[in-house]
Amino acid sequence: MKAVIYARYSSDSQREESIEGQLRECAAFAEKNGITVLRHYIDRAFSAKTDNRPEFQNMIKDSGKKLFDMVIVWKLDRFARNRYDSARYKSVLKKNGVKVVSATEVISEGAEGIILESVLEGYAEYYSADLSEKVIRGMTDNALKCIYNGGTLSIGYMIDEERHFQINPLTAPLVLEAFKMYDNGATMTKVRDWLNEQGLTNTKGGDMKYNSVEHMLKNRRYIGEFRYRDVIIPDGIPVIVPQDLFDRVQEKMAKNKKAPARHKAEDDYLLTTKLFCGHCGAYMCGESGTGRSKVYHYYKCVNVKKRKTCQKKPVKKIWLEDMVVDETMKIVMDDKAIEAIVSMVMDLQERESTSLPLYEQQLQETNNGIENILNAIQQGILTKSTKGRLDELEATKEDLEIRIASENLIRPKVSADFVTFWLHRFRKLDVRQKDHRKMLIDTFVNAIYLYDDKAVITFNYKDGSKTITFDEIKESFGSDLDCSGAPRRSKLRCT
Repeated sequence: MKAVIYARYSSDSQREESIEGQLRECAAFAEKNGITVLRHYIDRAFSAKTDNRPEFQNMIKDSGKKLFDMVIVWKLDRFARNRYDSARYKSVLKKNGVKVVSATEVISEGAEGIILESVLEGYAEYYSADLSEKVIRGMTDNALKCIYNGGTLSIGYMIDEERHFQINPLTAPLVLEAFKMYDNGATMTKVRDWLNEQGLTNTKGGDMKYNSVEHMLKNRRYIGEFRYRDVIIPDGIPVIVPQDLFDRVQEKMAKNKKAPARHKAEDDYLLTTKLFCGHCGAYMCGESGTGRSKVYHYYKCVNVKKRKTCQKKPVKKIWLEDMVVDETMKIVMDDKAIEAIVSMVMDLQERESTSLPLYEQQLQETNNGIENILNAIQQGILTKSTKGRLDELEATKEDLEIRIASENLIRPKVSADFVTFWLHRFRKLDVRQKDHRKMLIDTFVNAIYLYDDKAVITFNYKDGSKTITFDEIKESFGSDLDCSGAPRRSKLRCT
């Protein structure tokens, strides 16, 4: 695994030594778990209550380069103290394949926090889907009229004032010639080099690449096909490439295409960063090896692999993941457990905002003050000071209403019914599908501690811990759990 370390202290009253201490403990954690640290991001005298931290933002940006797969922090409050900022930026990191891990807190995230973050992600997904439906409706109407909907404009075309496709007289001939060259036996590399010699640039303004040419030769717009989602209109845009030439190119591309790489879905280890060795406490990472007739997949303690300081036997991947998924689904199907999670989320949501209750209380007091003054005016008591005080209260009321609206906007509240509805969706998951299994584990499972005779699973809600002895589950999953006979030629996969 490759990681970066993020360290921070809040104010000038804290000293540089606090950064050194954070880095030391994070480095020790990385060393213990066989993790390679690439660099440090350090913010000095910046509070975690704001996301306006230079090195923090650099770290988020750099995660998009896919150079590391973990951010190590001394404690989770170094990353963010605002649950909503935390959810937002962890979502960005998650999309980039990066996880946030604490060096001093055994679990990778606060239990209640993960559930709340997942609910907020679900709420955002619902809002996005609702908005998307409205946008799609308008764009479908445009598509039916063959109106350009935006996005990357294919080489060879331009858009007129009425937003219809028109042939670009400068680049369209080059596109047609590229098809003819490939049809006559030229390779994509030769076509690419010729296009670059002609000064043609890709859609981003750079040199033509191999992938650019491949995408061009597969683009059905060149035969006049306008496509948007389920809307397909033949002859909806001007034709650049004749249909028979396009078909011949597709046949040749299919013949020249190399055999696809071996499917590697089985190499995805769903318990990475959640699975710990019960003997030494270090991570257990995915590992694979090839035997005489098959490929083996299992989890192995990093201290067994790196330092030979632990005696924990490797455990079969499918056996362990099936057991964890099965136990997690039992939680999902338990109405009492769902009620406990909903109650926990609602309580945490109320505790998350410290400003909103204060603003609401101040607004109530302001409204009472306004009402008292209006009662006094109705009784004939009206002075300059009364009028001035009323104006002040009205201004205060307007200011508080704006603040409350802003708080509700950046911290959307979800109802208990929505949380229940969202959690019940997990009951419909198909646990045979990898994406569904991953979603289930990421949301509900906090950590698994694996011993020789049992596993302890901690779930993301209060008192959500369960110990399973292997004797209890032999009937369901069999007894062949360890891989003591795993092949010697193996590859460790901690990503």
